Amino acid sequence: MNKTTKFADIILPLPLARLFTYSIPEELKADLAIGKRVVVPFGSKKFYTGIVKNIHNTAPADYSTKDIITCLDESPIINSFQFNFWEWISQYYQCTLGDVFKAALPSGLKLESQTKITANEDFQTLEALSKTEEQILNVLKHSKDVNISALNQATGLKNTLPQVKSLLEKGAVSIEEQIINHYKEKKKEFVRLASDFSESEMGDLINDLKRAKKQQEILLSYLNLSKHYFEENALKVSVPELLKSTAASKSVLKSLVEKSILEIYHEKLDRIDLSHAETSGLKELNEYQEKAIAEIRENFEEKNCVLLHGVTSSGKTEIYIHLIQEQLQLGKQVLYLLPEIALTTQIINRLRTVFGNKVGIYHSKFNDAERVEIYNNINQNNPDTAYQVILGVRSSIFLPFKNLGLIIVDEEHENTYKQFDPAPRYHARDASIYLAHLHQAKTLLGTATPAIETYYNAKTGKYGLVELFQRHQNLEMPEIIIADVKEAKRKKQMKSMFSPELMQMMETCLKNKEQIILFQNRRGYSPYLECKSCGWVPHCPNCAVSLTYHRFNNQLVCHYCAHSIHPPTSCEHCSSTEIEDKGFGTEKIEEELTGFFPDARIARMDLDTTRKKMAYEKLIYKFENQELDILVGTQMVSKGLDFDNVSLVGVLNADSMLNYPDFRAYERSFQMMAQVSGRAGRKKKRGKVLIQTYTPEHPIIKNVIENDYISMYSDQLAERKEFIYPPFYRLINICLKHKNQTLVNQASETLAKSLRKIFGIRVFGPQSPVINRIQNLYIVNILLKIEKKSSPSKAKWILNQHANHLKSMDQFKSIQINFDVDPM
Repeated sequence: MNKTTKFADIILPLPLARLFTYSIPEELKADLAIGKRVVVPFGSKKFYTGIVKNIHNTAPADYSTKDIITCLDESPIINSFQFNFWEWISQYYQCTLGDVFKAALPSGLKLESQTKITANEDFQTLEALSKTEEQILNVLKHSKDVNISALNQATGLKNTLPQVKSLLEKGAVSIEEQIINHYKEKKKEFVRLASDFSESEMGDLINDLKRAKKQQEILLSYLNLSKHYFEENALKVSVPELLKSTAASKSVLKSLVEKSILEIYHEKLDRIDLSHAETSGLKELNEYQEKAIAEIRENFEEKNCVLLHGVTSSGKTEIYIHLIQEQLQLGKQVLYLLPEIALTTQIINRLRTVFGNKVGIYHSKFNDAERVEIYNNINQNNPDTAYQVILGVRSSIFLPFKNLGLIIVDEEHENTYKQFDPAPRYHARDASIYLAHLHQAKTLLGTATPAIETYYNAKTGKYGLVELFQRHQNLEMPEIIIADVKEAKRKKQMKSMFSPELMQMMETCLKNKEQIILFQNRRGYSPYLECKSCGWVPHCPNCAVSLTYHRFNNQLVCHYCAHSIHPPTSCEHCSSTEIEDKGFGTEKIEEELTGFFPDARIARMDLDTTRKKMAYEKLIYKFENQELDILVGTQMVSKGLDFDNVSLVGVLNADSMLNYPDFRAYERSFQMMAQVSGRAGRKKKRGKVLIQTYTPEHPIIKNVIENDYISMYSDQLAERKEFIYPPFYRLINICLKHKNQTLVNQASETLAKSLRKIFGIRVFGPQSPVINRIQNLYIVNILLKIEKKSSPSKAKWILNQHANHLKSMDQFKSIQINFDVDPM
């Protein structure tokens, strides 16, 4: 860096639409570089980790700069590819660079400023304190480094801030900001000789310790374990290993350290497994796979993105593995994206069998420290010690790749690739295509049920298209049977939520020692409770939704804000005690099955049963090894899982998906039913799929029975063209939120009116969504539909101008405005 350079522009992890300029102290000039982390003050007391974006000599005109406090890195952790990618995400998805920074870096790489509250020891009570204030003061006297959230937890109160402010005014407490580092290196203690003692010197030392028997024992044990005088290089001996061998305490060891006989040292341990793994070669592809992979290579000659449209169980994963091998031989990195953490469990084993420890996983079930170490590992870009293949969910696109050759987006149609809240509200599939463009790499999209926009892009020549309609080992597609629930209920043939056809088929499967998957896209025991007398339903006080009943912990839970209460014993309206559960979720299905099939081994896969880190792995391992007979699950079970012994899949309520108020409802229903059907009969014989519905004549159900993606696509495409939806138009949803319903309605009307002056009939709304209040914020949406040929960047610039103008009005200053580009 030039010695005259004085300033650095810093990206802060805040939703502010600008960079902030700081002065570079003389002592940091040699250390600072673009892409490094620094700690900077912000406001009067706060401190943040920032990223150096620019270094220059121009002082800001509108404020005096503060000094950078320290530089955290020896080498940059953000490279030029990432900066360009962040810029694109920020511009395309209408958010700030600070939003992207916050999403892109693991929490462990961001130091945070936290308010520390301490009790003043010399405080004398001059006036009466409330009971709550006394409770808070008592907590502070017995604890160190307490913050507001810790106080809330310790006292059981929702918000202790008012009491803390009162205690501050009375002089009972003091407040200061401290910087918190979430990441700590994992280290292990080892022991070695403090000096290079000769054998005779060592004999004298052992003799001198004859009165300190325990110390002598530890020294002899160390010499035995390390083989110090028998091997050319002494073996490493850890402190726990040494103490365990002698049953001695650490204080005895410390005595030897104080005598300068032994010394303790630390070595960094990797939290991630980089040990050598045995590998096997690639499997041979069949003729259909060979033809498909040749077509993919051919398409890659002209197109940067190719769609592989292959039916379930056609062997797409094996094609991916062959393409990954080609990239590794070229010295390139590969990103393999999956929509669900559950899928990584099965596929990681297949990849590691071929590529060993070159494959790493990255997803939210890893803790902060593990994610930091994976991030740092990829940042090395060393083919010998760093991961070359990353298997991960959507957040993996932000890793510090420097040499990407291929991005695979498996099950590309899945809506879980879209980030909803908070910003950036990006779609990992679309962002991957731009990321690959930056690296001059290729993108392969794979699925049995492509998103309509993706298939349209492939059919119109924007993407390459390769189709694979032959299942591996020539397996037949499953037989799909429809059960008419309406008719079965009329004849009183239903057993709880199971049709007579499903009951009979489950009995046959269990008799034949075959496995069953049952799909219901709703977790919990029942969607709501209802008073039989007056129809009252318990609702969330913070959101406009009914509370879902979970029997395992006897709680009514809001799935939007996590508010929970015990189920009421009587109706709040009429005091009746006759309250019953309505509908059914995965928990109720599991319970009912246990009653009907007491000998069957049943498990449930949903958000409630997979919260723990290894929960997915354990469930899938047990089902793969046929330790379970029936697996009940939400959409997690529909996504690409591969089980050899599943002969029956049951879809318990197809209508809940079909009747969802969304223009993508029919497309999603087809995808979900087709995908879950693909789990049946994958190896040994033709499987069966039973779909329970009130509307057996529905065109989408007919498409599923006939496995007719093209008819579904054609019908939906015609509808979307008529009603101006993607892929013919681009959507931008403008979401306004506020605690005051009247105010948010006024703001949305004002914004919509001003937007219509520019966009005219392209503006739809304002309109409240089906769930119009979440976490005590009322929601109103304005939908903008703009032609594909028009400039999205210009449209976004106009939207920002109008949103900023609205927020400049005094009455609307507190309105939250979010932009969701390409909403799902």
